[in-house]
Amino acid sequence: MVKEEKTNEEVVNPLQTEGRMVSEEKQKKIMVQPLPQIFDEIDESIRAADAAAKNAREAAEEARKAGEKAASEAARVAAEAIAKVEKVAKEAKQLAELLNSALMESASTLEKRLSGKR
Repeated sequence: MVKEEKTNEEVVNPLQTEGRMVSEEKQKKIMVQPLPQIFDEIDESIRAADAAAKNAREAAEEARKAGEKAASEAARVAAEAIAKVEKVAKEAKQLAELLNSALMESASTLEKRLSGKR
């Protein structure tokens, strides 16, 4: 007697494709929906994806412009700060030179007085 019953493990599900299960509901929907309606749904999906891509491109452009503006502003602020630091450094150098000159003159005058020369 040949046993014709198959165990669950031996039965291959006809809805199984490449290891993925296709839902029976979706399978039925495809089989009963008119082709123009399916094409309309595909077209709507394409239009929605295109709109999303357009929005993403616009957002990327806005982000790029904002980044450029921020970089420009940062460069301007840095240039102003550098100019201020250079001005302070120049003034400090002039004061140091003046102080050095005054100290040298004082030292010379003091040396003359200590040595008895006038």
